[in-house]
Amino acid sequence: MQSILIIDDEPKLRELLARILKLEGYRIIEAESLKAAESILQKEDVQIVLSDVRLPDGNGVDFCKSVKERYLLTEVIMLTAYGTISDGVKAIQYGAFDYLVKGDDNERIIPLISKAFEKIKLQARIKELECKVYKKYSFDKIIGDSEQIKQVITLAQKVAQTDATVLLNGETGTGKEVFAQSIHHASKRNSKPFVAINCSAFSREILESELFGHAAGAFTGALKNKKGLLEEADGGTLFLDEIGEMSHDLQAKLLRVLESGEYIRVGETKVSKVNLRLIAATNRNLQEEIKAGNFREDLYYRISVFRIVLPSLRERSADIPLIAQFYLDEFTVKSNQKVKELSEVLKEKLKQLPWKGNVRELKNVMERMVILADGESLTENDLPLEYQLDHGSNAPLHSLDAVEKAHIQRVLHNTKGNKAEAAKILNIGLTTLYRKIEEYQLA
Repeated sequence: MQSILIIDDEPKLRELLARILKLEGYRIIEAESLKAAESILQKEDVQIVLSDVRLPDGNGVDFCKSVKERYLLTEVIMLTAYGTISDGVKAIQYGAFDYLVKGDDNERIIPLISKAFEKIKLQARIKELECKVYKKYSFDKIIGDSEQIKQVITLAQKVAQTDATVLLNGETGTGKEVFAQSIHHASKRNSKPFVAINCSAFSREILESELFGHAAGAFTGALKNKKGLLEEADGGTLFLDEIGEMSHDLQAKLLRVLESGEYIRVGETKVSKVNLRLIAATNRNLQEEIKAGNFREDLYYRISVFRIVLPSLRERSADIPLIAQFYLDEFTVKSNQKVKELSEVLKEKLKQLPWKGNVRELKNVMERMVILADGESLTENDLPLEYQLDHGSNAPLHSLDAVEKAHIQRVLHNTKGNKAEAAKILNIGLTTLYRKIEEYQLA
């Protein structure tokens, strides 16, 4: 029930106010002094405090400041028979929801309390969403118990507390953007935007426009002014993935941003200012790229103030079963399956595979396995056929026809004989599937 604490040293006024609010369905707690109110707040869950300003043991306005500092989701409404502008201003500055004069504002109390509860509900929802965002992007979300990943997380946690530029090195699929987001959300900039862009996804001209923005008429099709990602990330973090793909002239412009915080929109001459943190990532060896003349040495030293090398999945194979189980649980819910576990043999098999695409590849394989699952446990036989072929030199080899036959059989089994669905999963035409069924005598 919604609870209100009334603090007033006049018993009759306190009891009258309590009776009115009880009729509105609120739970009322009464206190005749600040000392009694303090004791109640420590024991009870109070959402709103209605407090007189002048009390026997202190000033209600000062008490309001103390309450707002310790109970963030509690709203305070000040009541006084001797209203002054200075007290009202001070109360609002200290975080009071409102300041009312007894007698003059009686008709405002009920609507005001209703609005205060609406604010509390909204604040609680915002806090809940903030907690979800924190959990989603916190370092706790990075799965793994291996020493390799623990060392990398420790480094990332340390640099997150600073404003240092970070360079994340690692193979494709090792989670560079995940680490970038975690660093941002653990930093003092976490209330500001995290803006990400893949430098390899755009041509040189489009990437410049995306980063720096452009003025209307700067080029054909530029019909109006456009904010760039630098401006969008102001105060926050800009994540440049695959920075090794950036052209030489854009590298020079980026260097100027990092050194002076200044940039110029495409088609403008006016200098704009920006305050952001840069996190860059690449799967390339930038020092080799410098030797080849593809990357500026001065920019490299500017972005690699703090360099973190993310381990490949092969280098932390002990984490593979944990990651696989995480994705098993996620995709089981999404696909409404009943799969609960991975067999021990499958876990060992997953640890032995090369995973050239790292976590991203493992995620895709787990999704595919869950979709085709038939039972509560995944085994090595549920692996896609290209992964079932053992990579050891002593493994028995199978003809291509045998592998294809077994795969078609399994897909038909999982689709319960639905040939149209099976053809879709196999990515072949229905006519081709019928021909294969006849060829391998699967009917």
